[in-house]
Amino acid sequence: MTDLLFWLFAGLLVVSALGVVLSRNLYRAAYCLAAALVVTALFYLLLTSPLLAAVQILLYTGGVLTLVVFVMVMTAQSDDTRRWRKPVWAVLLAAAVFVLLASFAGDLAGAPATGGLESGKQTGISVFRTYLVPFELLSVLLLAAIFGALVIARKEGGS
Repeated sequence: MTDLLFWLFAGLLVVSALGVVLSRNLYRAAYCLAAALVVTALFYLLLTSPLLAAVQILLYTGGVLTLVVFVMVMTAQSDDTRRWRKPVWAVLLAAAVFVLLASFAGDLAGAPATGGLESGKQTGISVFRTYLVPFELLSVLLLAAIFGALVIARKEGGS
């Protein structure tokens, strides 16, 4: 059953990733990206890691994708981006990255398993006790980046 779910999720991930790359409409590409991120969270659930699945949904699907759509709306990008598309170079670069990552994954196959994130209790304690100040500084940094992006978008918009 696990193998069947893995191949089902893998197929969904490939289809949604192709939708991101091949879509000519930026909003459809964002929807396909959301699907790819949710399927990635399903992979984490398949690996019995509900904490990573929740982080995937909350941070990436919820947060990052919201920022992507927000930037697309604020900058009012047109759908005419065909001149920037270089599919041959994109395929070659993707293949090179895949080969590089596959070589690293092959090296990790014999590595002993470390204690994973089965439970979020220790991670939560670590984040909110030991790393509280860096955690809050990161949130302030992200907020400053959003405000900076808004200022840049407004200046280029001709206001």
